[in-house]
Amino acid sequence: MTSFTPLSTFCLLLFRMQRIKSMFYHAYNSYLDNAFPYDELRPLTCDGQDTWGSFSLTLIDALDTLLVLGNRTEFQRVASLLQDTVDFDIDVNASVFETNIRVVGGLLSAHLLAGRAGMELEPGWPCSGPLLRMAEDAARKLLPAFQTPTGMPYGTVNLLHGVSPTETPVTCTAGVGTFILEFAMLSRLTGDPTFENAARRALRALWKTRSDIGLVGNHIDILSKKWVAQDAGIGAGVDSYFEYLVKGAIMLQDEELLNMFQAYDQAIQNYTRFDDWYLWVQMHKGTVSMPVFQSLEAFWPGLQSLLGNLDSAVRTFQNYYSVWRQFGGLPEFYSIPQGYTVDKREGYPLRPELIESAMYLFRATGDHTYLQLGFDALESIERIAKTPCGYASVKDLRDHQLDNRMESFFLAETIKYLYLLFDPTHFLHGGGTEGDGSWEEGGDGGQCVLGAGGFIFNTEAHPLDPAALYCCSRHAQDHQELRDILLSLSQPDGRSKPPAKQTEDPPPNPSDSIALKPGEKRTPPLLSCPVQPFNARLSIFGQVFTDNT
Repeated sequence: MTSFTPLSTFCLLLFRMQRIKSMFYHAYNSYLDNAFPYDELRPLTCDGQDTWGSFSLTLIDALDTLLVLGNRTEFQRVASLLQDTVDFDIDVNASVFETNIRVVGGLLSAHLLAGRAGMELEPGWPCSGPLLRMAEDAARKLLPAFQTPTGMPYGTVNLLHGVSPTETPVTCTAGVGTFILEFAMLSRLTGDPTFENAARRALRALWKTRSDIGLVGNHIDILSKKWVAQDAGIGAGVDSYFEYLVKGAIMLQDEELLNMFQAYDQAIQNYTRFDDWYLWVQMHKGTVSMPVFQSLEAFWPGLQSLLGNLDSAVRTFQNYYSVWRQFGGLPEFYSIPQGYTVDKREGYPLRPELIESAMYLFRATGDHTYLQLGFDALESIERIAKTPCGYASVKDLRDHQLDNRMESFFLAETIKYLYLLFDPTHFLHGGGTEGDGSWEEGGDGGQCVLGAGGFIFNTEAHPLDPAALYCCSRHAQDHQELRDILLSLSQPDGRSKPPAKQTEDPPPNPSDSIALKPGEKRTPPLLSCPVQPFNARLSIFGQVFTDNT
């Protein structure tokens, strides 16, 4: 094996990062030249098509990637262009799930990165701003879908008229449980709890439908709460539900979400895991229904790494990587017993999930195996999928036939995760030093710090800054908390005065768990806190120190 000096490794990383930038701009410029303002580029015919709602989806999805690659000028131009051209008040049937993760998530992320991008910020940012208002507008168009007896949303909504009377009540599990990141962030930034309440109600309703052995199926009737498809697994139709329980728990420091995931994970390990593969099983019996690996499952090792389950994550990643090496990509379905693709599921639409897991695992282990996967992905995509007008989905990995579509997630996720894999000092990893613009002040009077690290990626790879949660929803509570602490310290006998009456009710505590019984005490959270509560930053081991301590 060739050994590299630190300098040669650094130069190699820089070279690959430059190649990834070139890949991005070939795809991005092809979209602008041939497809804008349509949602997506058709790279074989060099034109565009609307797919998810007719709001220039690729441009919204790629906006934060521009900043990730360091292009502040184009970020500013596109952010202004979107404000002038995108209108959500249109007679279009849109996927509630896709609009949330791609549009709401993309606009929220761009809003939170606007300071770093050098945009002119409104007073009080990040609690106000044009991109935030766009995200809120888009999310409000989705709220009618949540107005159901169960709280679980319909899968499709008309952006102008709401839910059609003929809309099917059957939707996938992920379509119910993949909203807490975007909707909670929106509620904390705008002060309107409607979004977070809707996401939590849907999550809790879905939690109550799990089987006696602790599993959920693939598709559910949101009105009757009956499972229509009873296959349980971690792949398509379910994947991001589990992802959002973990990432929501981390971002919101929410014990309830973590407890939900840990209960699911125990059932998943007991019933679906075989030799570090995860199969599909019948949700009530636990018997194998589909012994296949789906490419969407490749996010799982990365998710496991966030919880510290590295041994299991590494072994599962190696299984998935072996499939990549076999085909030069991940087929949508792979038969584990046969060791080959499944009929009519041989394609690879340039998905990011295995690259995403490689990024997390390289951050956790430093093992250059994950850099090798990144290099393999870069070479495969360049060799197989590149066209004169962008990059095309692979219709069949066996003979490398191409399909006339470039999904927006190629620019939002695949290229972003590839770049971040090869850039260990990127600001999204917490890189940067004091004075280099690695963080920004936010809120009224600059009372909070943003951009210092701990970013949480939504399932479309849009980074959300947990510090923003503090800026708009915590500072009023914290000011009162500090006042109470100082008042208590000023009393000669050390006793505190009753707290001042608040003029309005504080936001509900997002960590209140519905699982707690009356009188039951809360245990310390198992998560590392990316943004400490205000009083924790004044204390050591719970003891507040004063001048006379």
